[in-house]
Amino acid sequence: MDSPFNCLLFDLDDTLYPSSTGIAQGIKKNIDDFLIEKCGMSATKASNLRVELFKTYGSTLAGLRQALGYDIDADDYHGFVHGRLSYDVIKPDPQLRSLLRSITQRKIIFTNSDRVHAVKVMKRLGIEDCFDQIICFQTLNPNLSESKCVVLKPSTDAIKIALHVARVDPPRTLFLDDNVQNISAGKTLGLWTCLVGKSGEAKEADYAIEEVKNLGDVIPEIWVNKQDGGESELDQFNISGDLIEKDVGLALTAPLCT
Repeated sequence: MDSPFNCLLFDLDDTLYPSSTGIAQGIKKNIDDFLIEKCGMSATKASNLRVELFKTYGSTLAGLRQALGYDIDADDYHGFVHGRLSYDVIKPDPQLRSLLRSITQRKIIFTNSDRVHAVKVMKRLGIEDCFDQIICFQTLNPNLSESKCVVLKPSTDAIKIALHVARVDPPRTLFLDDNVQNISAGKTLGLWTCLVGKSGEAKEADYAIEEVKNLGDVIPEIWVNKQDGGESELDQFNISGDLIEKDVGLALTAPLCT
């Protein structure tokens, strides 16, 4: 019997490492500081707006650009928000690495974060050579100079772009994320879904796990009938510590704002 999955899409932040690291809180503080320093907002307004824009648009940057009309450079924004983080709170995770290496199917990072942040986190965890591909902010938004629209999870447009770029078959793909909205969007597009950070059943997802390292207990069918002698994409590229982001589909134009 073959595994029902031939690809796994992993979110990054608060999915592959615990929220207890404080990285998420650091990001929130830095976003507030950005709104205060760069947009001239009060501390209270900045905090409230951050929450509102995240709920509505998936990120503060997306809301600032397409709803409020701010001409904010994405690289400058990410440099401010992520550049001030203390990444040393993320520790190497040999158990996570071992788990990921035991999964022979394609494994892809699918994050709203920028590539620089994603690579830093993966290197801190010691899993930079465990994935075949990174789908990140730049992948989803290749033409920001031509449009104010920012496409991110939980938008189904973002997930459609990711599926196109990765060339995956939704009914054979497992999508793992800590955000219920992201999981729900993935499910509407036919992905198998796993909500991370919650044990027991979750109506929004096919599976729910407290942490990724519980995968073997909750979804053992991932390991059913491992590939026999066949090369994975990771092997075919013969990489050692280098990350792959294929150019396939990167020129796909993101949907225009409506």
